[in-house]
Amino acid sequence: MPELLPTLYGANWCPDCRNTKIFLGEMDVEYKWVDIDGDADANEYIASVNNGKRVIPTVVLGSGDVLVNPSNAELAEALGIKREASQSFYDVIVIGAGPAGLTTALYLAREGQRVLVLDKGPIGGQVALTDRLDNFPGFPDGIEGREFSERLGRQAMRFGVEILTATEVVKIESSDSQCSVSTATGQHYGATALLIATGSTYRRLNAPGEEQFIGAGVHFCATCDGPFYKGKSVAVIGGGNSAAEESLFLTRFVDHVDVLVRDEAFIASKLVSEKVLGHDQIDVHFQSSVKRFEGEESLERIVVESPGGERSIDVAAVFLFIGLLPNTKWLPDEIDLEQGGFIKTAINLETSMRGIFAAGDVRSGSTKQAASSAGEGAAAALMIRDYLNQR
Repeated sequence: MPELLPTLYGANWCPDCRNTKIFLGEMDVEYKWVDIDGDADANEYIASVNNGKRVIPTVVLGSGDVLVNPSNAELAEALGIKREASQSFYDVIVIGAGPAGLTTALYLAREGQRVLVLDKGPIGGQVALTDRLDNFPGFPDGIEGREFSERLGRQAMRFGVEILTATEVVKIESSDSQCSVSTATGQHYGATALLIATGSTYRRLNAPGEEQFIGAGVHFCATCDGPFYKGKSVAVIGGGNSAAEESLFLTRFVDHVDVLVRDEAFIASKLVSEKVLGHDQIDVHFQSSVKRFEGEESLERIVVESPGGERSIDVAAVFLFIGLLPNTKWLPDEIDLEQGGFIKTAINLETSMRGIFAAGDVRSGSTKQAASSAGEGAAAALMIRDYLNQR
């Protein structure tokens, strides 16, 4: 009896779901799509297979195994998809398919270099999960993060860049003559130069209850999970631009947003701060921090410490925007990092390992903006070109 098709449960507003659909399409995997939006039975089902949590995308394989918000690499492994590059040696290998990595790749490929891009996630990195880019030059009406990522990927491939997603790099090495990478699936590739553009991930509070309710009321992406909480009250933690902008975005769905800022004022831009402070659906609490998350099967309230003491706030969800952690834990000790874990680079963007460069959010001193990441990618391409010319 043939195995049933995998079923993808998700919603059209969910960026992770769109990325999963794109990946399955790229891999030529036939699947069944179930839109849970407004489908009570589908919502009940995904909660039943996720221990009460309504997390999408949820993929149910033909074997009955369930994957909850799987990475491309996890999905590829579960489906038995084997991914290998077409060559064993390249002029340049780029680790990370965000704006920095893809810009570097297309610049170098356009000059005739053989370039391989590896990423354990989707093309576009964090940008692919962004609802909309309104401040990227050249897009006066803004552009969806997913569309921007797709365009950048197509542009790189038009110049001959080879891109492998669902491919996690676990080890890099360098010598006087070449660099090499090893992947989680056992492949090994060599290159004359490497670029690390692995970006960063969301920081956590590490308060009691936080881990327990991740996916059941604790989230890191308002675009991904905000629509789950239509008509409810939620909280946003953070005082920067991301927290302020996402609190405004959430008012499209929820009735009320409590914004908790640890400091005495926003560090977000004046314009967005004023919009938040003047919004009738948002209350801002300065000098406030979450002490613990409470609830039964899902989050029901947070205990907050403010100058007046501790108090509880009833919320259906909390969205955390308290900064980023660089994706550098996998790097060898030979690469120098600053105290926060970001990569130190010389003026030419080369790291402490010969022939290995870094650009974008993972680099110390970067501005953590898509436009500047693309700019660093272009600069890195020029620096790497000079390095290659000296070989």
